[in-house]
Formats: sequence, C-alpha cells, structure tokens
Amino acid sequence: MLNEEMLDRIVIVLVRARNPNNIGAVARAMHDFGFGRLRVVNEYPVPFEAAKSAVDASEVLARAEIFGSVAEAVADCTLVVGTTAVGERVLQHPLHVLHEASARIEDELGQSEDSEDSITPRIALIFGSEKTGLSNDELSHCNWLLTIPMQEQEDLRHPSMNLGQAVAVCLYELVRNVRGRELRGRSTAPAAASAAEMERLTQFWMQVMEQTGYTRHHPANSDEAQVRRLVLRMGLTATDVPVWMGVLKQVLWKVRAGGE
Repeated sequence: MLNEEMLDRIVIVLVRARNPNNIGAVARAMHDFGFGRLRVVNEYPVPFEAAKSAVDASEVLARAEIFGSVAEAVADCTLVVGTTAVGERVLQHPLHVLHEASARIEDELGQSEDSEDSITPRIALIFGSEKTGLSNDELSHCNWLLTIPMQEQEDLRHPSMNLGQAVAVCLYELVRNVRGRELRGRSTAPAAASAAEMERLTQFWMQVMEQTGYTRHHPANSDEAQVRRLVLRMGLTATDVPVWMGVLKQVLWKVRAGGE
C-alpha cells in the first residue's frame, strides 16, 4: 500500500515540455493525487509563470526542479520508467500496460522502503514532449516502459493522449487502490437491517395484502415465502425499515377505517 512517504519518492519528469498549460495541468494532477516532486528537462526557459491551469498547485510548481539532461534529472532514482504511446516505434525495452506497471512500481517502492541505505531511493516516471514523445536517447535512460491502452481507430494515426491527461491517468492508477481503501474506511453508511426487522416488515406486507384484498385477487403472488424473498431483495438498512413500517401502518389504518 502506498503511503505519503512512498508518494514523495516518486518524481514526475517532463522532457521538452513547452506548453505552459500542459505543465500546469500536470502540476494540478500531481497536487490532486498527492504527488509533489516535479522535474523538468528543457534547454529553453520553462514558463512556469504562464501555467494558469495549475489551479491550487502553486506549491508543486514552486518546488519544481530544472535539469539540463535526463541523466541529471534521474541521477538519484533506482527505477526509471518511461512512457510511450508505442505507435510505429521499435521498442528496445520491456513494455508493460499501465495496471501492470503500477503494480511493479508499488512492489519496487515496498522493497526499497525496507532498505537500510541512508539515501532515499526514488522512482522516476518520465513523459516526453507533447508532439514527439521521448526520443530513443531519452528512452535509453529507462529501465522499462509503460503504455496506456487506448482504442485503435481505423484510418487514423496512432492514438496518443494530451500530456496533462496522460500524467493524470498514470497517477490515478498508482493511487486508486490506496485512496479507495481510505474512502471506504471513512464510510458512514448505515448498518443493514437485521433478520428480525426484515421479518416484521414481511408480516406487515402480508397484513396489507390481506386487508386490501390483494391476496384474493392475486393468490399466485401472495405466498409468504415469496413476499419474504421480495423484502430481502430490497436490501434495506436499519434506518430504512422504520420508514417502510410507518408507511404500511398508515395504509392499514386507512383501509381499516374505510378510507381510500
């Protein structure tokens, strides 16, 4: 399970990213999913001040580091994972689809967490430029590659994702099991109704059916066991049962009083 310390050991590396909106979208995705280490490799000045799409992610941009080469950007990393849309490229690295890659990264984090090495081992997730992706030279720094499976379209170029979208999808996959467990752990859903409560409700249903004449007109649908199964399939909670009981009591009162 990934914890905050593990998330801090994952660095997102953008290589030759030029569009400030895409850089901002990456920073926002990192902030939203709990990642804080952004590294940018670019031979041109990085326009962080123009990254207007980085809503609430100013801290990620403020901490961002600029490097002149991929080698420098991943120097402290024990695992370097490149991303690719594959396309017509001839790959010279092991390739894993995203969900497989996520599991491998989590395993690597778990193993390195147990290490007694005083240096904090990091994992780099590298994304190439918006137009050309990662070059073969840049990919040569990677241990293996990951790809996001996408639907192939006839008569169209190989599909690829916007940089910000690709980063968001990858980060979501890395944290989805952890966040899901956390959210389920905070759930305040009411308890299910007990068998005794469901049986009382079944008996009220039977009384209503008798009093309204339903059992005389539809005897095939009035078997008590059949009604009990119907009530159980409703999947009621302990707070639902009193509501249904109140409704059925009101129906019985009206019928017995001669009301419509």
